[in-house]
Amino acid sequence: MTPLVTENKKLNKRLETELTDYSISHRNGESGPYADNITADALIVGAGFGGVFVLKTLRDLGLKATILEAGSDLGGTWRWNCYPGANVDSEVPEYEYSWPEVYNTWNWPNNYPNYENLRDYFDHVDKVMHIKKDCAFNTVVVGAQFDVDEGVWNVQIADGRKATSKYLIVCAGFAAKRYIPDWKGIETFKGVVHHSSFWPDEEVPVEGKRCAVIGTGATGVQVTQAWGPKCGSLKVFQRTPNLAIPMQKRDLGAEEQQRGKMWYPQLMEYREECFGGFLYTFKERNTFDDTPEQRRAFYEELYRKGGFRFWLANYKDYLFDAAANREAYNFWVERTRARIGDSRLRDLLAPRDMPHFFGVKRPCLEQTYYEQFNRENVDLVDIKNNAIVEFSEKGIKLQDGTELEFDVICIATGFDIVSGGMTSMGLRNVQGASLRDEWKAQANTYLGVTISGYPNMFHTYGTHGPTLLSNGPTTTEIQGRWIADCIAKLEREKIRYFNPTPDATRKWKQHINELSDKSLFPTTKSTYMGGSLPGKAFEQVNFAGGMAAYKKEIREALDTWAGFELVG
Repeated sequence: MTPLVTENKKLNKRLETELTDYSISHRNGESGPYADNITADALIVGAGFGGVFVLKTLRDLGLKATILEAGSDLGGTWRWNCYPGANVDSEVPEYEYSWPEVYNTWNWPNNYPNYENLRDYFDHVDKVMHIKKDCAFNTVVVGAQFDVDEGVWNVQIADGRKATSKYLIVCAGFAAKRYIPDWKGIETFKGVVHHSSFWPDEEVPVEGKRCAVIGTGATGVQVTQAWGPKCGSLKVFQRTPNLAIPMQKRDLGAEEQQRGKMWYPQLMEYREECFGGFLYTFKERNTFDDTPEQRRAFYEELYRKGGFRFWLANYKDYLFDAAANREAYNFWVERTRARIGDSRLRDLLAPRDMPHFFGVKRPCLEQTYYEQFNRENVDLVDIKNNAIVEFSEKGIKLQDGTELEFDVICIATGFDIVSGGMTSMGLRNVQGASLRDEWKAQANTYLGVTISGYPNMFHTYGTHGPTLLSNGPTTTEIQGRWIADCIAKLEREKIRYFNPTPDATRKWKQHINELSDKSLFPTTKSTYMGGSLPGKAFEQVNFAGGMAAYKKEIREALDTWAGFELVG
């Protein structure tokens, strides 16, 4: 974080939650991507995995593309997420680009990189691909609408600049809009408090401090692991237990990685054929095809190998059949309870009665999460029936009147998940209605990459794509290639703009719901089903049919322009 932003935080106690709170008002220049009026063939919003992939791919077509990025550098999530213990939950080489010129000159320190490793990786990508020369950093999009007469997108930037392009590609990802519950009094708290995704780059000392983590999603798990061994005391506020599974993180040597790179081309292709875009997929057998002894051995193998295998390489029926799911949960709960010493904490962290079906919420990967609760300085606060009602000068007040005192608080309450990044940037359809208003009742897309009423606009790793059920780089490369090929076809056929039809949109929405309704996902309010934001629609926001099926379906539509109105 820059000295200017740090000083502003000292002067302003309000908890910053908007991108404009952290994007510096001055520009890095006055020409090129920092000009008063930016013009390009394509404008890309976001410089994470999706935005960088789309930029390079459009460049290869000979198009002029510019990235507008709210952060100060490349990396998307990994420039914002620098909270203690921040770590990716996809393994390498799954979690990297398929570009040989990048992976042949890069080695990772371990199989699950942390945020610092990923920042270094994006710096390397830039060194090889020269991405930054076409990026405008500290640039927050606050409005955009397509002009059907001119055939261009008009984009407004927070500092008053404007941009125009024929194509607009939103690569904001699923976690661009932070969410903090409407707690009173946060500004009165006299200690240190940050949302995890707006954590300062400089270290927040916790040695000897009374600390709190609110939330037990992936972030809460990682902060707990980082703080437990070194803080004075730690209280973890839990509403719903996290059914976390072992990560099995290990160091990687350069020689080991170099030997494996001969297989990378095949591995990068294979990840697109696996359900979640990882290098493994569901077992061909059903749960009860095996004997109890065979099931136990299979579960043990998945658990030992770690990562998302227990989630996405399990029996093929366990996300559809309640009895099969219970078998997987029984194994998980037995293995997890054995790691927790205190009986009260054991029942809260790994209850014998399922809080929800296993895997219908994205499991988090952990290394020593459950062992933290065996420490004398770490405890769990159950807020399911005794909620947080407000902050005070000293700490946090609960519904029953209890006041807990803290020095440092991490708010790990997540995001307006999947759709929030798009609905918060002022997008308007050709009639002038805002996407935010259009999606209040339900989200609607076509193919998970386009939206009716928003001609020549695309999005990656967002609503109605494989997104939260997938490995990010796999999905963004499938969608990014589709977008580039779509634009190439539009240019080749001299089409001014294309627009998904309402009928195609309705059918895609129906398809999304049908895929989901076959499964156990709709049984639980989760990030898959719209997230926990109050008032947000309870609906499936991901394509639940797997990576291979998704790629096949969107390609078939592109081949014939099925579902699109064309204006030439």
